Amino acid sequence: MSDRTVGVGMVGHAFMGRVHSQAWRSVGAFFDLPVTPVMAVLAGRSKERAAAAAARLGWASVVTDWRELVKRDDVQIVDICTPGDSHAEIAIAALAAGKHVICEKPLANTVAEAEAMAEAAAGAPGRSMVAFNYRRVPAVALARRLVADGRLGEIRHVRAVYLQDWIVDPEFPLVWRLQRDRAGSGALGDIGAHIIDTAQFITGQRIVGVSALTETFVKERPLAGESEGLGGSRTEARGPVTVDDAAVFIGRLSGGALASFEATRFATGRKNALRVEVNGSLGSLAFDFEAMNELWVHEQGGDDGGFRRILVTEASHPYAGAWWPPGHGLGYEHTFTHEVKDFLEAIGRGTDPSPSFADGLRVQRVLAAVEQSAADGSRYTHVEETP
Repeated sequence: MSDRTVGVGMVGHAFMGRVHSQAWRSVGAFFDLPVTPVMAVLAGRSKERAAAAAARLGWASVVTDWRELVKRDDVQIVDICTPGDSHAEIAIAALAAGKHVICEKPLANTVAEAEAMAEAAAGAPGRSMVAFNYRRVPAVALARRLVADGRLGEIRHVRAVYLQDWIVDPEFPLVWRLQRDRAGSGALGDIGAHIIDTAQFITGQRIVGVSALTETFVKERPLAGESEGLGGSRTEARGPVTVDDAAVFIGRLSGGALASFEATRFATGRKNALRVEVNGSLGSLAFDFEAMNELWVHEQGGDDGGFRRILVTEASHPYAGAWWPPGHGLGYEHTFTHEVKDFLEAIGRGTDPSPSFADGLRVQRVLAAVEQSAADGSRYTHVEETP
């Protein structure tokens, strides 16, 4: 590889692997980058499935052992798109080999794993980032800018929900996302992690304590056939669901604001409703991912007295200027392109990208506090601080 190209090796090729591949393919066509990514190698357990995925997604070669990928001289970036139970092992090995690492969220399945990953990242020559893609929605990035500029004043309330319904059917199979040993937790870690990070990102504050409830509505499901995706073929045998189906918790932010959070995959009719509202002493803002190109803003003293709609597609808005003329909206896949763009820029500058593994660890500590509070009968639980 030349000084201006970086080889990328991606581990995993299911849902997240597909959107990450789209990002690696398109980022250089829309953004001026200090380094150019080359899609060098894809790792998957099945040679046949990995080869088919590589041909479809644009990867130059295939391996069936991620350790081989990490050792390759033509790989400078390792992109981890596997279930959470393998994040720590792959990331720590890649960092030890001097690679840059981008890892899907949540960072790990446990606080101990996340601590080990953050420690490895802190001492490694390579750069590392956890992939909370919703930070890269232009409207969310604009919301962060408004709060940072003081437009909302003192933050007093945060309401965040993430609502899906893809496992409402009790006959939906027992895929890996419903097994604690693979996924770490259920709706809490899968989508709750996103609203935790999004709320902390927009406000610039940490969640310092929580009181929580969790529930598993369907206790047993048909066993899934071999599949890396959300679904999977069904069999007659059944097995226990070992994660939460829904989590609800209140919390307090480090600046004193009160916050409420809900993450569920049982909100019938809701497909991907990540919603955040922030109320401050001078104004409010509201965002809904199902209308991802819009941000609603209220500022005290405005003539209308209510919220106004901002279509976040202007060249002056975060990320939007690289794409289409104003009014031509972006989609889910663009958030990953923005994520990769920011990661490559950090590598090119020699700076640490955000969110870091340390940021991922902070989210992991909130997830752990939610689970502990729920286990203790919703008792208020302090979020452990990173030393």
